[in-house]
Order: sequence, then C-alpha cells, then structure tokens
Amino acid sequence: MTNEVTKLKDKIFDAQNEGDIAALYILERDANEYFDETTLHAYYQNILDLALERLTTTLEEHRRMQMQEIQDFATVRALYEYAIENYSAGSSIDAAALFEVLAGLTDDLKFSNALTLHWYAAQENISLDDFMNNIADVNATQQAETFYISAFTKEAQQLLDKVKKTEDNE
Repeated sequence: MTNEVTKLKDKIFDAQNEGDIAALYILERDANEYFDETTLHAYYQNILDLALERLTTTLEEHRRMQMQEIQDFATVRALYEYAIENYSAGSSIDAAALFEVLAGLTDDLKFSNALTLHWYAAQENISLDDFMNNIADVNATQQAETFYISAFTKEAQQLLDKVKKTEDNE
C-alpha cells in the first residue's frame, strides 16, 4: 500500500470518527483515484450512514437543517444523492418519500421548492430519465452550480397543476 493511500485512509478514519461528512466529501476525489470499486462503495456507504444518523438527530430535535452550516449542507447533499440513487434504480416510492422529507428538512426555500418538484415527479411515477429530459432544466442547474436539480422547464408547472388538481379532487 502506498504512502498516499495510507495517509488517505487515516484522514478518512479520522473524519468518520468525528462524524465529519464535509471532510469526507473533501477527500472524495482522492478516494475515487486510489480506491477500488468495493472500497469506494464502502466509503460512500459510510457517508450515507453518517447522514442518516444526522437526519435522525435533526428530526428528534425538531429542527431544520441550516444550509449555511457545513455539516448540515453535506448531510443534505448525501441524502439527496441517496434519493437520486433510489430514483435512478426505479424505486420511485422510496425516492418520493426521501424527497418529501428533504423538501421539509432545510431552511432553504429554493431547495425546498425544488425538492417538492422531485417529490411530485417520483410520486407520479415519472422516470428519472423523463424527469431529467422533460422537467429539469439541466443547463440552468449547471449554471446555478447547485448540487441538486434546481431549475425546471415549463413542463414542471404542468406537473404542479396536475398534482394540485388531484389534491383538489380528494
């Protein structure tokens, strides 16, 4: 094992022991460079486990995550990536539930509104591909430099109208 890999593993171990998700994301590029697929999977699973622990604590404390606070931001990012992973795997129900939680989890109204659209799309069984191709505005999201889909096409309004109509009829 090279000296770089040993140092990286030590840094990761320290970050995990401290519950420092942000530090783990800072080490992500190096992890991708030096680790095999199995080790990388374990690395990302550790990030998710820490994020789920922080989510549980946040919900128990009846508080919202503060997107300006680095650990809350990193936690939300990890949970969003997990939701997208579920959505990508065709688990629309699980993804919708995660998006619903995320939509109400933070103090960031823009994030909340964006995740509400994710939630509605997953709830309506719109595939991730269709969501990305028809509802998300990927170019505008890239320009906004957000870690989540934050810009949407006009078709997003049609989705909102459909959901509202369904709710009104219930």
